[in-house]
Amino acid sequence: MSELIDLTAAQAAKLTRAGELDPAELFEAYRARAAGDELNAFTWVADVAPAGPPAAGAPLGGVPLAVKDLFCTEGVPSQAGSRILEGYRPPYTATVVAQLAAGGAPLLGKTNQDEFAMGSSNENSGYGPVLNPWDRSRVPGGSSGGSAAAVAAGLAPWAIGTDTGGSIRQPAALCGIVGLKPTYGACSRYGMIAFASSLDQAGPLTRDVTDAAMLLAHMIGHDERDSTSLPFPGEIALPAREDLRGVRFGVPEELAGDGIEPGVLDSFRATLELAKRLGATVEPCTLPHAPHALSAYYLIAPAEASANLARYDGVRYGLRVDAPDLISMYTRTRSAGFGPEVKRRIMLGTYALSSGYYDAYYGTAQKVRTMIAEDFRAVFEGFDFVVTPTSPWTAFELGAKTADPLAMYLNDFCTVPMPLAGIPAVSIPSGLSAGLPVGFQLAGPAFSESRLLDAAYALEQAIGFDGSAARR
Repeated sequence: MSELIDLTAAQAAKLTRAGELDPAELFEAYRARAAGDELNAFTWVADVAPAGPPAAGAPLGGVPLAVKDLFCTEGVPSQAGSRILEGYRPPYTATVVAQLAAGGAPLLGKTNQDEFAMGSSNENSGYGPVLNPWDRSRVPGGSSGGSAAAVAAGLAPWAIGTDTGGSIRQPAALCGIVGLKPTYGACSRYGMIAFASSLDQAGPLTRDVTDAAMLLAHMIGHDERDSTSLPFPGEIALPAREDLRGVRFGVPEELAGDGIEPGVLDSFRATLELAKRLGATVEPCTLPHAPHALSAYYLIAPAEASANLARYDGVRYGLRVDAPDLISMYTRTRSAGFGPEVKRRIMLGTYALSSGYYDAYYGTAQKVRTMIAEDFRAVFEGFDFVVTPTSPWTAFELGAKTADPLAMYLNDFCTVPMPLAGIPAVSIPSGLSAGLPVGFQLAGPAFSESRLLDAAYALEQAIGFDGSAARR
């Protein structure tokens, strides 16, 4: 079994397509590991392999897929990490999950997450916190912490999650794997249980960059059921670049200086030196409005959440707490079903949208968002990519920040500017600090995913990060 688990998803798919590995054997190996999950990474695991082998020549080769709990999957619990949706089994499947299944990636299980994707540590889940496989006393990051921990620990060969303000990239960094947030609109949001509709985007969490490219290639595409879905220009090619000659990296002082943990900063600077040796040009750049991104994000995202979560009222689906009248039923249902962080963000968002405060808060945040997007456009006139640490620090201890929401929100300091601008970004492991993984983030212009993955691949090969310790 250890030989199977040590295969990357791309390697396993190659063997299954060649007839050298039975997809059913591969599925069962991972199903057994997922069923014995001690990290609380899964909320549901398939009982048996899907009926029949994958279609002949299926590009994803029958390699099983872990799916974040907020993707609707027909007949399977899809709870968004919330007790208000406990046991909910949708009558349809999210577009990206259906596309990956059609490509030959059967559903292995649903992964734990922060409730409605609101969190940076996975401690906000209604189903308990996920543990980091590198150190079980620490968080895996969030909100896609279950997906990240499952891949890092070898409980799943690859997984998908969602990124609203960093919820793919930050847990990828803390768990020592690759996480990609695509361009907004590149992947359909149909069937994703919404948090903030103008920011949410699906993406892969994988062991390496090649696996991320394979998954992304089957996630993109226009979907008429999602009004924000966009046609992807061209195809996603498997990365193959061996050097960075001619590539221009911009390092924004606003996101790569003060406030970054020393060990993280050391790893970031060492990776920049490695990029130079590979031929890249590395120069400072400026994103003058980036320091305001966190404030803008924590107005825009809660405002959209307050509208999106109004549908959980005990009438149509999900939890219902009976009461003598309708308003009392609404109140009791939402009070019992939502956790503290969700309630906090609903109140923040409702306040920001309220009469007399809309322009001062939500309206101003949207103006800041526009200025952040313009900053990135200006930088990309002189640089190919912007590079930063992914997270200001490595995985922190469970409970260390739960009493201080602002300290928790600062986990997203380096990741929130990119979703506000709608651009793609990828986190790759750059090494260890005190035995814990560190992430290196690359961001590029809209729809630059292939070039972004190529550059990330060249760096990944040179870094040679070994994540096998987390799989043991």
